[in-house]
Amino acid sequence: MLVLLPPSETKAGGGRGRPLDLDALSFPDLNPVRAKVADALTELARDVTASLAALGLSERQHEEVARNAELWTAPTAPALLRYTGVLYEAMDLTGFRAPQLAKAGRRLAVASALFGLVRANDPIPAYRLSGDSVLPGTGGLRPLWRPALEPVLDGVEGLVVDLRSGAYAALARVPDAVTVRVVTVNAAGVRTTVSHFNKAYKGKLAGVLARAPREPSTVEGLVRLASRSGIALERTGDRALELVTPT
Repeated sequence: MLVLLPPSETKAGGGRGRPLDLDALSFPDLNPVRAKVADALTELARDVTASLAALGLSERQHEEVARNAELWTAPTAPALLRYTGVLYEAMDLTGFRAPQLAKAGRRLAVASALFGLVRANDPIPAYRLSGDSVLPGTGGLRPLWRPALEPVLDGVEGLVVDLRSGAYAALARVPDAVTVRVVTVNAAGVRTTVSHFNKAYKGKLAGVLARAPREPSTVEGLVRLASRSGIALERTGDRALELVTPT
């Protein structure tokens, strides 16, 4: 099983790992595109004003540009510790024991505008780049990533659970993946998409899947596993699920 997570805009700084080495990352077939995007991002960082504009940053976010300038020299940290934010907080990583962290390393992968896809334990630096960013001289990221990412994801064995957000799902299609829509039931009994707590509920589900003693191999097994942890998943299509939040 592979659970595809969205990244977070916010990222923890620092790290104890050696500087970025693309050969140390999973999915080595992505390295040519990774190098191209990383080089474009570091080149862009030489012009702070252009960086702020291209990345949609404010004048108070110069430190994000500085991170990009140091992509190849900054210390690294495991991806699961690098990404922060609501989804990752909801996973409750601090409660993971060593065997559970090892499972998470195998089962979780983060969709990334810079790296395409990294496993939870892959060592990466802090950076700033969004899935919908357009880099001067390089253009949008979708045309770069789709030809490289889609064959890699197509080769993943077992169940693929896609929890990516829209901008990152657009970077590569995974036709056979199980998708999860977070919904709530309003007073009229109508299901509506949850926006505010969407990431939190997906994070809880990812945490359950990462810690599970056994990986589910079918959609039905995935639903049963979630149910045992108090998460209501309902099948709405062959490979489509809705996570129904409490009212």
